[in-house]
Amino acid sequence: MIVRTPVFLLIWLALSAAVFGASVALGNDYIFFAGYVVLQYVVLSTAWNILGGYCGYVNFGSAAFFALGAYSSVAIYRFATDNDVLQMPIPVLMLIGGVVSGVVGFGMGYLTLRLRGAFFAIATLALAVVLQTLVVNWDYVGGSRGAYIIRPEQIAPIGNYIRYLFLVMLLLAVAAITIARLIEHSRLGYGFASIRDDELAAEASGVPTLRLKLVATTISGALMGMAGAPFPYYIGYLQPSSTFGLDYAVNSIAMPLIGGTTSWVGPLIGAVLLGSLQQIATVTISSAVNLLIVGFLLVIFVIIAPNGIVGLIHTYLQRKPDDFVGRRRVEAEMPGRTP
Repeated sequence: MIVRTPVFLLIWLALSAAVFGASVALGNDYIFFAGYVVLQYVVLSTAWNILGGYCGYVNFGSAAFFALGAYSSVAIYRFATDNDVLQMPIPVLMLIGGVVSGVVGFGMGYLTLRLRGAFFAIATLALAVVLQTLVVNWDYVGGSRGAYIIRPEQIAPIGNYIRYLFLVMLLLAVAAITIARLIEHSRLGYGFASIRDDELAAEASGVPTLRLKLVATTISGALMGMAGAPFPYYIGYLQPSSTFGLDYAVNSIAMPLIGGTTSWVGPLIGAVLLGSLQQIATVTISSAVNLLIVGFLLVIFVIIAPNGIVGLIHTYLQRKPDDFVGRRRVEAEMPGRTP
């Protein structure tokens, strides 16, 4: 039985309210700092999976779309500061960052989606390099020097500003998960799956493959940009290496692969697992081991569970009923047994 989307959304909103309330009750603000990063990766991995998992097009340019959202916020902050204009609230900045990244995603898709396989992946990596070069040389947003963002200490009625950022990212994560699930169980998702399984056969059958891929790149890019928009207010000082770092490019790919790429729940599992491990390692050891953890887990899952955690569970559940039915059939066919 498939839960309807409004019910699914209400369930996740209730869970989000419970998570936020429990975090506030614990009274430790570090939970909000660490939780923000984990939720950020939930959005990034879910967004990557819309193109990379559902359509089968591997995107190495996740950091570029994330950076577009972040530097959109910096540009708006700088404009408001220079012209003595009231600063825009974070949700508005997220919408603007999503529009900017979505437009760039559409343009990238239009130019590169005729490429396939490794050629498309290299093209997305080239996009990230080009955008990083532009940002480094754009003095208005700080260039290579970086830019400072002064955020409020408190925001009514939530309290500490980091709690507000956590709440905003929590709602964005719920929205991203809901969008991914809605796509998965819609005609759009079936079109994406046909492209992933055999694009030539899908195109020969009348599936508008280019149009669907453009939709995928736009939605994926927009969600990544929305995830990046609050980041300058979280970090306080933004420089190109903060957003174009290897962490975002690698994690946004590794998390869906470890969780499972054919379902909306896979990126969620991978992001929560890997993100939590990285935050624990950052506190107990060093943030330098984060990529080592990702590489180690990737090697393990490629060997043991190439379809990720969701694929491993799905295979186990499929195998168990067969074993059970087979055992019952043998018992029923034994002499003296009454079926």
